[in-house]
Amino acid sequence: MSDDTLSALALEFGIRDHVDFMAGPAGLPQLGLTNAYGGARIALQGAQVLSWAPFGQADLIWISPAARFSPGVSLRGGIPICWPWFGPRNGATGLPAHGIARKELWEIVASGISDDGRVRVDFRLMPRRSGDSVWSFATPVHYRVTLGKALELELLTRNESTETVTIGAALHTYWAVADVRDVRILGLEGCTYIDKLDGDVRKRQQGAVTISAETDRIYLDDGAACEIEDPGHARRIRISKRGSGTTVVWNPWVEKAARLGDMGKDGHLRMVCVETANAADDVVTIAPGGGHLLQVRYQVQPL
Repeated sequence: MSDDTLSALALEFGIRDHVDFMAGPAGLPQLGLTNAYGGARIALQGAQVLSWAPFGQADLIWISPAARFSPGVSLRGGIPICWPWFGPRNGATGLPAHGIARKELWEIVASGISDDGRVRVDFRLMPRRSGDSVWSFATPVHYRVTLGKALELELLTRNESTETVTIGAALHTYWAVADVRDVRILGLEGCTYIDKLDGDVRKRQQGAVTISAETDRIYLDDGAACEIEDPGHARRIRISKRGSGTTVVWNPWVEKAARLGDMGKDGHLRMVCVETANAADDVVTIAPGGGHLLQVRYQVQPL
């Protein structure tokens, strides 16, 4: 993206000391949000949050040191938007995993600051304009990122088609942790989960979730808040959500991380994905003229 385009974005949507635009690695455009509570950074490709750091805290969002910044290439880390399906698309082969949204350049449509100092930016993706023939429905997607004491994300899918549409989605958040082996994930106790590493067998969670090997699970019937306890950073991350009945927990561990090739040295120890999702039993059917709103609120507290 040219300097002139960045300047035009800054002129239309920039807010002095709160919303600014810059060229990131490989020239990919990014914007920064700043207020009295902290800062965040977002890539226009995928509308992908890359950083969230409340003042006085280490960044809560993990980006791989080996992440590949390149047009049309998914970036390892941050908060990718998985849409309009999660994982592989059912009944289809050769289609991009996790859908099309995370590789597209999203349009900025608004920015603002509220009386209480929260800063927001609104994005839009028009799939019919994306040139991707794998999704031809008229389903514009709106995404709002709000930075305040908490980080709030809202993903709204509208169905402007004449037929019913079924979508899956996830906010695929990579959380930065000091050492994943010491982390506990609370709030999923007693939930049934699909173990993707054991032939999709359904199991029941006993106690807190801990990570000591490759983990890939879809927790079902879960609309409640959960928490990540990270003793190494002496903090607790609280994840509250609406419009989501599934939570995904993922860590590639050693062998899978090596196969992925973009995790960096010991990257699997520095992250854990706890994702707010509509996946498996929780895919969403949207009637013509309808919509679906996926919301999540992240808060951090001392441990």
